[in-house]
Amino acid sequence: MTEITKLTIAEARAKLKEKEFSSLELTNAYLDAIDAANPTLNAYVAVTHDKARAMAEAADKRLAAGEGGALEGIPLGVKDLFATEGVHTQAGSHILDGFEPRYESTVTANLWADGAVMLGKLNMDEFAMGSSNETSYYGPVTNPWRAKNDNKALVPGGSSGGSAAAVASWLCAGATATDTGGSIRQPAAFTGTVGIKPTYGRCSRWGTVAFASSLDQAGPIARDVRDAAILLKSMASSDPKDTTSVTQDVPDYEAALGQSVKGLKIGIPREYRMDGMPEEIEKLWQQGIAWMEDAGAEIVDISLPHTKYALPAYYIVAPAEASSNLARYDGVRYGLRVPGKDIIDMYEKTRAAGFGREVKRRVMIGTYVLSAGYYDAYYVQAQKVRTLIKKDFEDVFAAGVDAILTPATPSAAFGIADEDMASDPVKMYLNDIFTVTVNMAGLPGIAVPGGLDANGLPLGLQLIGRPFDEEMLFRTAHVIEQAAGRFEPAKWW
Repeated sequence: MTEITKLTIAEARAKLKEKEFSSLELTNAYLDAIDAANPTLNAYVAVTHDKARAMAEAADKRLAAGEGGALEGIPLGVKDLFATEGVHTQAGSHILDGFEPRYESTVTANLWADGAVMLGKLNMDEFAMGSSNETSYYGPVTNPWRAKNDNKALVPGGSSGGSAAAVASWLCAGATATDTGGSIRQPAAFTGTVGIKPTYGRCSRWGTVAFASSLDQAGPIARDVRDAAILLKSMASSDPKDTTSVTQDVPDYEAALGQSVKGLKIGIPREYRMDGMPEEIEKLWQQGIAWMEDAGAEIVDISLPHTKYALPAYYIVAPAEASSNLARYDGVRYGLRVPGKDIIDMYEKTRAAGFGREVKRRVMIGTYVLSAGYYDAYYVQAQKVRTLIKKDFEDVFAAGVDAILTPATPSAAFGIADEDMASDPVKMYLNDIFTVTVNMAGLPGIAVPGGLDANGLPLGLQLIGRPFDEEMLFRTAHVIEQAAGRFEPAKWW
């Protein structure tokens, strides 16, 4: 029998119903795997052994009574950005030191209502600001993948690096994640997993620590497309506590899998062919196009002319919103407090000690672009560009395109403490080149493994859909997954 921690959610769910093993046995297997691997991978910042076992025992009782929700007894990891009642919630930051909320985020409450089991909180870039999971106060996460004949530690991508690494290394059946500029799709691509960023408003943001409120969106990272569909169905909901949450019914995403893509129009944006793009990324993209054609889809060339402005506009809008959102961390009500001679001194010392370098950098950029004299020149201009980016997509979809196929990242995973990236923040920001447009336009996007590079590292393809048409993304991503196969790292940890 397959090691039970290697089962997909769909497989584990079926075996739990057939009583082949209990949720407690499955949960203990994951907890043992976490205890053995986490000192090496650093995917979890808190492991909730007792809570997990109690939740598993409760799930077993419901299963024995013939009851149970869509995720009954399935052990999941939770990104440290989601508030979990009475459990460590620190957004990977020192400034939220010791914070344990007295409430539950809507997304995690939905999962527990469907019977899922919480294994613990997953590492992440501090306040979700990063593309490599190296900005966390708790140290970097190590990617379970390694290049051929090379023991160098690689990043898992960010900011949801802990989520992606834990799923890829069988330390949870699936994980919650968030995506502000690519933080679900980029780490999914780097770890050979599937990650979907749903349409803005599909999942409630209530109880999720804010980075950039008009861009943030929760979604799942999973082993395959079916598991991502199962998780999103449970995570998504309409929520009166979040005014940006939509009042739309959540479809049965799993039902979209296996549907034919014959006759669908798949757009290929010419602007995503960047100067200096690695040959293997172009080759992967061409392979993805061939798979869609083989399945009967029609490939059409499209133009998204404002794509080249997306990254600079994003790095104005996101830091601006972050500087406003992070003003609440002052040492007064919760988290870290560094004493000072007066309240201003206490604020300054607390924020200086509590925030890491990358967060400080973005807060300063955001404060600058919002300041008098620069607001119109930067922030207002960036919002205008955002409107144009959104219109590019609207025009393409209005012309009959059903989904857009692009690479997910400009490269495979790079090394931890990579000198090029560490010395040049802009180079690090370029990791989001293919993903930020989706957040700027509020659209859904999915990353699905497409193959391995010359060094044996995973590469991902991205599909972008119409607003609230996640079903189309699952349908088309499933075709790529069936053609490409699934990938897993050779265990070394």
